[in-house]
Amino acid sequence: MNKLFNLKAAFICAAMLALPVANAAMTKADYEATKSKISAQEKTDKKACGSLSGNAKDICVEEAKGKESVAKAQLEYDYSGKPADWNKVMTAQADAAYAIAKEKCDDKAGNVKDVCVQEAKAEHTKAQADIKLGKQVGKANVAAHEDKVDADYKVAVEKCDALAGDAKSSCVAAAKTKFGKS
Repeated sequence: MNKLFNLKAAFICAAMLALPVANAAMTKADYEATKSKISAQEKTDKKACGSLSGNAKDICVEEAKGKESVAKAQLEYDYSGKPADWNKVMTAQADAAYAIAKEKCDDKAGNVKDVCVQEAKAEHTKAQADIKLGKQVGKANVAAHEDKVDADYKVAVEKCDALAGDAKSSCVAAAKTKFGKS
């Protein structure tokens, strides 16, 4: 399973390296061009697998598919910058690592193969749990941020109560604008 760990670590490193460019402005033309490059690269990668045979070929094909699915998910995230698309990147990485690990288990036989498959499933389950946890933490962060903004807004409005007339109205209007309240 050391190879599975190395593969998983490589996917995580690649994902982390992509984070700084995730919110860079990407035009629709750039998006389409990159999408075409990804598809062309996948075809090239699969064609390179043609010289292999047996399970080595199957592994090569799974690696090509995984590379393509992760690249497409990353492209979507780079284009949109949405947290949901980031979760799709993480899911694609987990699914690709699982498919490759399972395919590598085919080289084994008997109980060793069964253990290999179970280890691959366990790693996939852990990755899915981490993704789910990330979603929950993200939602909790949003809720916490909203609670903080509401609390700060209430303090600002309370400070406005010390004023009167137009000054109070201006103060309340400024607080609404500052904290995004209607």
